[in-house]
Amino acid sequence: MKINVEVDCTPEEARRVMGLPDFTPVHEKYIEMLTNSMDGNVSNEMVENMMRSWAPVGDAGMSFWRKMFETSTSK
Repeated sequence: MKINVEVDCTPEEARRVMGLPDFTPVHEKYIEMLTNSMDGNVSNEMVENMMRSWAPVGDAGMSFWRKMFETSTSK
């Protein structure tokens, strides 16, 4: 026997049904920080610390991210 269930809901509705926390304020703050960094209001060190806290990628990975951000902010 095969049963198919189709659920039509928004991501917000699915999050609520599954009891997941609402990270909208965190997401908005993250977007604000990224926007400020593009405007030059956030230092490279702040972005580096933020990236390091999300996923420890080691020195080689951090070197890659550092170069990428330095290149993007020097233009």
